[in-house]
Amino acid sequence: MVSGNHRRRRTGLVPKGAPENGFTLMEVMVALSVVAIALMAIYRMHTQTLFMDARGRFDTEATLLMGQKLADLETIKLEDFSGDSGDFGDAHPGYAWRIQTEDVSSDLLKEDGPTLKRITVTISFNGEASVFNLTTYRHLYE
Repeated sequence: MVSGNHRRRRTGLVPKGAPENGFTLMEVMVALSVVAIALMAIYRMHTQTLFMDARGRFDTEATLLMGQKLADLETIKLEDFSGDSGDFGDAHPGYAWRIQTEDVSSDLLKEDGPTLKRITVTISFNGEASVFNLTTYRHLYE
């Protein structure tokens, strides 16, 4: 039988005034909210890491492709060149390039000196989703 100093629990007899085992609803809710906040921070960091990885890959590949296009410009006469565009074919699917040129006047150059030409090379990926621009200047001697 059960004496007056004990209460009956499903697990057996527990002395009166002894702490009950288990967590209160409030403790569980606080623990779940802490876990939820931690998981949201981890998810945000992971998403940001994926974005930075994709952007780093694009910047690296676009820089290499930009160097290729600038090397191609060395083989043509820039005097008559006004611009062109295209893609890189199957070697680099999704990447496109555009070259624009314009004559620039400069107060520092003499009138009988070389012509200054601004060359803007744009590398884009998947339309205009990611864009990499480079502007350089060339002297054209006659």
